[in-house]
Amino acid sequence: MSKNEYYIDAKLVISYQSGNTVALTQLVKRWHKAFCNKAYWIIKDKQVAKDIAQDSWKTIIEKIDDLNDPNTFASWSLRIVCNKSFDWLREHKKAIEALDGLKHNDDVEELQYDDEREQQRKVLLKAIKVLPLHQKEVIKLFYTEAYSLKEISKTLNISVGTTKSRLFHAREKLKQILKNRNYEK
Repeated sequence: MSKNEYYIDAKLVISYQSGNTVALTQLVKRWHKAFCNKAYWIIKDKQVAKDIAQDSWKTIIEKIDDLNDPNTFASWSLRIVCNKSFDWLREHKKAIEALDGLKHNDDVEELQYDDEREQQRKVLLKAIKVLPLHQKEVIKLFYTEAYSLKEISKTLNISVGTTKSRLFHAREKLKQILKNRNYEK
């Protein structure tokens, strides 16, 4: 995001905090699609992602008056979306695992493709699924979303050092899982 984008958001946040409800409408127009996309990236279900984005807006509206630095609206609000998405995943983990079990046979058949790169990608994705949630979050944000360590730390509300540590340990765990082919539970 450019500095101009941060400035626009900050201006809208200040305006809303001062009582201008139209500013909130403009923030929603600017950010709602990004919230839906972020939630979908984590959840992989469009309808649930829309619900999470909507729920995130409720929280944002309730807490926006407590936002001390309006320039941080982007990372602050995206952290809310990520947290709500990860909370949803934790709440629905058993159902997701049951569905993954049903899809397992299809996944095995798909690995028969001749395209070696596609096979490697699928193996890696299976290995990532085995990682603990806090390591999965960092891996996905770093490699899939191309977030910097600083952006990840803001999004997950952890220190940059903790972010580096989680990323390091996630990589090491992935190496071990892939070396032992220990990605199927």
